[in-house]
Amino acid sequence: MPRRDSALPRDFWARPHIAAALATCDLPAVLEGVRSAQGWSQGELAAAVGYSQSWVSRVINRQQALTVEQVRDLSGRLGIPIHLLRFADAAAPERGAGPTKRREFGKVVTAALTVPVAPARGDIGDHTAPTLRAITGGQRRLDASSPSRDLAAGARAHVELTTRTLARARRTPYAPDIAAAASEAAGFAAWLHADMDDAGSARGHYRTAVRGARLAGEPLLGAYMLGSLAAFETDNGDAAVGLELTREAGRLVGAGAHPTAAAWLACVRAVAHAALGEARAADRAIAAAEAAVARRDNAQPPWPWVFPFDAAKVAGYRALVAVRLRRPADARRAFAEAFAQAAPATKQRGVLMVEMARAHIAAGEVDEAFRLAGDALGIGVRYGSDRLVSRVRRFRRSYRGAPARCLRELDERLADTLAL
Repeated sequence: MPRRDSALPRDFWARPHIAAALATCDLPAVLEGVRSAQGWSQGELAAAVGYSQSWVSRVINRQQALTVEQVRDLSGRLGIPIHLLRFADAAAPERGAGPTKRREFGKVVTAALTVPVAPARGDIGDHTAPTLRAITGGQRRLDASSPSRDLAAGARAHVELTTRTLARARRTPYAPDIAAAASEAAGFAAWLHADMDDAGSARGHYRTAVRGARLAGEPLLGAYMLGSLAAFETDNGDAAVGLELTREAGRLVGAGAHPTAAAWLACVRAVAHAALGEARAADRAIAAAEAAVARRDNAQPPWPWVFPFDAAKVAGYRALVAVRLRRPADARRAFAEAFAQAAPATKQRGVLMVEMARAHIAAGEVDEAFRLAGDALGIGVRYGSDRLVSRVRRFRRSYRGAPARCLRELDERLADTLAL
């Protein structure tokens, strides 16, 4: 249990980054600063403030907005000088007002110096971006159990809503947060269209997502969207473009990237290298990902990542690399490791099944390969994933071996999908 009365350094509240966070009421930055200065874990910080660790984690990762009441409560519990917080001055909102602003001090100062700030419209405020993000979050949760085609129309409408809202919010302090929400909405729409095998629409939405992240001034979000676009381009046969996009994403996050971001980008890069036949580069990238996930500070993922990128996820990518480099034994071992440690989402499990089938074909295990392909086809049909059905069809066309009963059965099922 941490000591709540343990003294902070005398100059702590005057340190530039803490003073800047106080000036903009950036409580996530203040909380993280206090935690670091005290040498606490997030669990110990949670104990000190009397909230759950998951809640504290969401606050620090900027996934949980704070009310003024919560700001006052946290300030009292940690001894934060509330008179230095921006909301405590004469212009402060009343108790019970909406979420506090979370813009970084540098962005606020830059905006104030370069852009005349217009008064906020009555329908736009601190609540706007969290509300838009909550809609995207709800759609993402539905994706786990719903066909992409059932969600696509709503996702496109939400992209239009966020775009129109951003246009109305221009030159207001809320524009960066709303731009980030618009980026997330477009990124989800891109994923749905990729799953529908609509490459043109998916690519357009990904580009919109990248632009939104740039408008928001959020390097991590920009890297996430660029990396997602890179994976999409590699998956659609343009690994050279995918590789260049991962490099651009890497430049955005820099050398000090959070291990979750670094590991994920390294894995996406590894698959692109493997697709280009660059075995040594692919192996180096996988090794970099393994080193990143093993770091002690890989416990809490940074927004917009929801879950840490762990060893099981790296094993899945290692298997994909092995398939593309025609290493069937390595691929099967890596797939076994990935599935033993975690259960992928249903559609992603179907994609991995097709890749596993390729590894079994390379090892001469035809029956097992086509059993897996048939299971993947069933998932594709059940969840309306055209992308998954197309992968199974491409897998079948790539087979050049002797006829067998398992082939005829898969051919019949593929023919049936055309009549659905």
